Amino acid sequence: MAGFFDVLVICAVVALLVVRQFSTQRVGDERRWWLLPAVLMLVALKNDGVIDPRHEAMSGAMLGMGLLVGLVTGAGWGWTARLWQETDASVWSRGTRATLFVWAAGMGLRASLAAVTLALGIHQGTAALLVSLAAMLLARSGVLVLRARGLREQYGVAAGVMPPTSAQSMGKGRA
Repeated sequence: MAGFFDVLVICAVVALLVVRQFSTQRVGDERRWWLLPAVLMLVALKNDGVIDPRHEAMSGAMLGMGLLVGLVTGAGWGWTARLWQETDASVWSRGTRATLFVWAAGMGLRASLAAVTLALGIHQGTAALLVSLAAMLLARSGVLVLRARGLREQYGVAAGVMPPTSAQSMGKGRA
């Protein structure tokens, strides 16, 4: 039953990723941007199939490469997304064509890694894919939050605080 649950989680995460990829979404300066990746990582690590006991060293190396592919793909996804700031100081994000290419390349690399793992006779199951997805989401969210903070600082808006109006900055807005 755990395998079926993992497949459902992976399908839900991939659906979420596709929707997030091309929809406009607000980039918050929230402190919980790491929560979904952490939950995915916990779901992955609760399985016994993360490391193949017959090929521990190679299985660990392949898991590490999957983690690296996830981190690089997520960072590329975050850096290629278009960010802009609205007049209310909110920051918004949307994927671009470059984002699509980064995402597709990352999925291709992950699929290639899975094929090599199978060719070597290493059995990792769905847990390795969940680890890679969690790393990808963590890197993407982290990059977007950092870019949003930089955008706010660039335009004089600190952590979601509205900049003073011209009347306030000239001293006329005081009581």
